[in-house]
Amino acid sequence: MDAASATSSSSSSSSSSDSSTAARYQRAVAFRALHEGPGPFVVANPWDAGSARILTGFGFPALATTGAGLAHSLGRPDGAGALSRAEVLDNARSIVEATHLPVTADLESGFGPTPQDVADTIRAAAAVGLVGASIEDSTGREEEPLRPLSEAVERVAAAVEAAEQLDFPFTVTARAENFFSNRPDLDDTITRLKAYQEAGAHVLYAPALPDAAAIRAVCSSLTRPVNVLMGGALNLSVADLGALGVRRISTGSALSRAALGALMGAAREITESGTFNFGAQALPYADANALLTPPNASH
Repeated sequence: MDAASATSSSSSSSSSSDSSTAARYQRAVAFRALHEGPGPFVVANPWDAGSARILTGFGFPALATTGAGLAHSLGRPDGAGALSRAEVLDNARSIVEATHLPVTADLESGFGPTPQDVADTIRAAAAVGLVGASIEDSTGREEEPLRPLSEAVERVAAAVEAAEQLDFPFTVTARAENFFSNRPDLDDTITRLKAYQEAGAHVLYAPALPDAAAIRAVCSSLTRPVNVLMGGALNLSVADLGALGVRRISTGSALSRAALGALMGAAREITESGTFNFGAQALPYADANALLTPPNASH
C-alpha cells in the first residue's frame, strides 16, 4: 500500500469511527429523553439479531435484550450462571448491529462478586454499542436470593459511576428482584428502589409486581422513571400503566416465549395429529427474507 492509499484508508477508518461514535451518542440521548416524554413507551425485547430487525420495523422507539430469551435460544434454562458476560455482550452486539434503535441490556447482577466487576461490565457494555443496562440485586442462590441492601447499593453506585465516566449518557436501570425471587415484600421492594435511586440509578425496576396497586405504590414512592414488566398474567394496557405513573414498559422474555409457544404448537400438531395446518399461520418465506434483508443490502 502506498502512502496516499494508507492515508486514505486511515482517514476512512477515522471517519467511520467518528460516525459510529456520533450515532451512539444520538441514540443514547434519544433513549434518555424517552423517559421524559408525555407518556410511557414500550421497549421490546429481542433475543437475537433477526428478532431485533423484525421488531425494529414495528416502530418501537427502543429495544432491550432479554437474558432469559438468550438462555432459552442456547438450550439452557434461565437462572444464575446460565450465561457468561461474554455471551451476553456478544448477543447484545449482534442486536445493536441489527438496528438503528437505542438498545439497553439485561446485564443480570453485573457478572462478578465486586462493585469493580459491575463497573467493568458497564464499560464493556458501552464498548459493544449499548446505551443502557439493568443491574439486578439477586444472588442466584436459593437460600439467599437477594443481596444485602448495602451490598446491592454499592453495586448500583459502581455502575452509575462507570456510566458517568463515559462520553455519552449511558442509562443505568436498577432492579429490585423481590417478586422474581419468591420474596414478595412490597415494602422491602420500595425500600430497595429508593436506595438505588439515592445511589444514582436513572431508572428503577421491580419485575413481576402483582397488581395495579403495587405498581402505583412503587411509582408514587420514587421521583425517577419506573420500568414495569408486562406480557404475563397482569392485564394492563399502555394507557393503564401510564395512569399509574409508569414511564417505561418492557416485555422481558414474553416475545421469545411466544415464539417457543408457536413452535411447540406446531410440533404437537405434527406428532399428535399428523397434520400441518400450522403452516397457514407461519410467516411466508418471502416475507421472512424481506424482513431480514438489511435496507442497504445490494441485490
